[in-house]
Amino acid sequence: MAPDRAGSTASGASPDRAGGDPASEEPLDRAGGPESGAPPGRADGMAPGMPPARAGDVASGAPLDRTANLLGALSLVITDRTADAMADAGGRPESAAAALSALLHFLDRPSVDLLRQVLGLTSSGTVRLLDRLAEAGYLRRGPGADGRSASISLTEAGRAAAGQVAAARAGVLDRALSALSPADREVFGQLAGKVLAGLIRGPGATRWMCRLCDTGTCRGAAGGCPVGNAARERYLT
Repeated sequence: MAPDRAGSTASGASPDRAGGDPASEEPLDRAGGPESGAPPGRADGMAPGMPPARAGDVASGAPLDRTANLLGALSLVITDRTADAMADAGGRPESAAAALSALLHFLDRPSVDLLRQVLGLTSSGTVRLLDRLAEAGYLRRGPGADGRSASISLTEAGRAAAGQVAAARAGVLDRALSALSPADREVFGQLAGKVLAGLIRGPGATRWMCRLCDTGTCRGAAGGCPVGNAARERYLT
């Protein structure tokens, strides 16, 4: 699998949902305002008091075109809604959801260091996350391949929790694509694959872009995983 960007230094936390938003609060579209519309007083969706945007406004560099702007909004709303759905399913924080998903779909008894690389956490943050997932009954530690390291695997409870996280993510993504016809969906998939393949980085990079993927979906589809294909072509040939 191929990573996407440099890792974070976030530490682990309990996989259980704790300290979340009160149920009575209105759900927000975090790209700007309640889901039902723009903030009061501005028809363009900007917060009251902010100056109107000018076409091509950017802090520096080349002017931003409409396609790039739409991609930014799309990525933000998908990220927000996926995080909320996974939290509702018991995968809070995102690193816990990603750990459960990766262990379910493509990591077979990994070392702690490999899991750290996949998640993009510090070593201490990974250990704390694993401690809390173990306390919740979601994983177990076993002997590693070299007799000195430890390997990680899911318990039955962990597999169930990982399945709930995966289902929550799948629901968000399916609803997001429901506006497209089957033909449009196919074209979108091809374009998304090209964009993702262009974002891969070299071996050893952290915070893998596939850490929440149901990897079997791409492996079982015609053409396979575009990211894996591009990585093999770039680094293994």
